[in-house]
Amino acid sequence: MDTIENLTQLTNSYYLRGWTPATSSNFSIRNNRDVVQITRSGRHKGRLNPQDFMRLKHTGEAIDEGKPSAETGLHLMLYQYDTEIKAVLHTHSPKATVLSMIEKSDSIEFTDYEILKAFPGVAGHETTLSLPVYDNSQDIPALVKQIEPILPQLQIPGFLIRGHGIYTWGNSLADADRHLEALEYLLECEIIRRQIK
Repeated sequence: MDTIENLTQLTNSYYLRGWTPATSSNFSIRNNRDVVQITRSGRHKGRLNPQDFMRLKHTGEAIDEGKPSAETGLHLMLYQYDTEIKAVLHTHSPKATVLSMIEKSDSIEFTDYEILKAFPGVAGHETTLSLPVYDNSQDIPALVKQIEPILPQLQIPGFLIRGHGIYTWGNSLADADRHLEALEYLLECEIIRRQIK
């Protein structure tokens, strides 16, 4: 079973990699169908400890006192969509933030990269996978309404929010971490490819 201690070890490593500056980003895990543990609002992501998380019912009702992340609705959307999802990770790396701003279309395509095999159902590199890009909004319920209908069609367990960052998830914390690292790598490769094209 994934624990908050496991998650905080990962989140602190993300901070050291430059993926979660200051109070940006948010993270959650679910260890049973009805309860989610998510980062509290306004916590510095380079110094997270278990007290920086709070429990919510999967419906969004707080179990613990405090204020959850402002983007809790996106986490709950994913947990409600698929009961197998056990972790949701959201980072604000410079490459994800910048590439999502310069990309004018509604997706970024990755073709023939070996690391595409990090994603579920991908057996080889000879493929193209599309990562959706959505415009940023402080209206999280509106963003949920925009994203929720496309979840069954996603080729990658993830999406970008323009000028904001990556959301990804997995059926375990290890899966979500693998997806995040693969996406960060692919975005870096795409920036390099565009620079030398």
